[in-house]
Amino acid sequence: MAIIGAGASGLMAAQAAARAGASTVVYERNQMAGKKLLIAGKGRCNFTNDCSVEKVVEAFGSNGRFLYSAVSMFGPKDMCALMKNLGVGYKVERGRRVFPVSDRASDVRDALLAFALSAGAHVTTGTRITSLVLQSGAVAGVRDASGHVHSADAVIVATGGASYPATGSTGDGYRLAQSAGHSVIPPLPALVPIETVEEWPKALAGLTLRNVELSLSDQGRLVGQEFGEMLFTHFGVSGPIVLTLSRQVCTSLRSSPILTPGRFRLSIDLKPALDEPTLARRIQRDLVRGSRKHLGNSFGELLPRALIPVVIAHSEVDPATPANQVTREQRDALVRTLKSLPLSVARTRPLDEAIVTSGGVDLDEVDPRTMESRLVRGLFFAGEVLDLDAVTGGYNLQAAFSTGRLAGLSAARGARR
Repeated sequence: MAIIGAGASGLMAAQAAARAGASTVVYERNQMAGKKLLIAGKGRCNFTNDCSVEKVVEAFGSNGRFLYSAVSMFGPKDMCALMKNLGVGYKVERGRRVFPVSDRASDVRDALLAFALSAGAHVTTGTRITSLVLQSGAVAGVRDASGHVHSADAVIVATGGASYPATGSTGDGYRLAQSAGHSVIPPLPALVPIETVEEWPKALAGLTLRNVELSLSDQGRLVGQEFGEMLFTHFGVSGPIVLTLSRQVCTSLRSSPILTPGRFRLSIDLKPALDEPTLARRIQRDLVRGSRKHLGNSFGELLPRALIPVVIAHSEVDPATPANQVTREQRDALVRTLKSLPLSVARTRPLDEAIVTSGGVDLDEVDPRTMESRLVRGLFFAGEVLDLDAVTGGYNLQAAFSTGRLAGLSAARGARR
């Protein structure tokens, strides 16, 4: 059996297939296995979410039902148990995200690689598979970049999507699938930073906001709202809640490839724990306490210092106004800005900066009970190469592990026939 790709889904497939008795070789184009795993979760690897099977399925939207069999067979609890058995302790953080206790993605990658090798799988790095060998409607092997053919009676395509190409995810799997007659939903970025029309975020590049609420509207209609952490960058905004909401923007690109600047608007509630009357009282206390200061120097305890001029400017109040001369109307304007700091979406960042790819092998052409192609016998797909993408929180990696394991088991059964 041949597995193309030694990432999350490929390593899981390798272990499952080898343990089931199949002679298993994994071909990885990089010089190391699991390169993309090493950058997952900013190098911490949010490898699953401590939730039910139904929640995982729900995280993938309308395509999620495809995952029901795979995740039911190997879900979040199974993944956590596996990590524990492999000596990788884990912890559950906000949003039920699960990370290794060490906060090192390398611990997860190393454990999965060792797991596959201990089961008897062979991992060959530095080998790029460029084509499938097909005979009479069935797979017969793979061909590498040097033209050498590796015979195999089952092949699992676990190449990932097209995001972060430096990690090896360059869309090879899509080309392999199309060569076998499969339809591929054109890949687009998903879970990707957002560029803004406004220039002021550039001055705040590197500033992280925690415990804020970010809302996204489409032509004035609220389409998403997330609580948590975000980051200002030299081009706009990023961070967990931005990435989650970006999925809604990316989805719109399927029906309208040109994103009209200003169609999507973001609104940051900088103090979501306080309603407007409570926030107004808090501001009044700060103004009284700093009555001898200018307005611009009165909010050091309320906001990060770099953000204060931005809020005051959006409130259209002169920052040189003495704190004891701020009017009620000006205070109300400050409250409105703090509860709804506006930004306009110019575009998303490109596909090669996306954490996850939207699009991939058409799910209608893959059997969800086995991950086998409905078009070519012995050909299987697993992980991000499929048309599956979810919100942040560990769901995408869980899907990779679940589909990889199911593909490995199913391919092993076929290889033994």
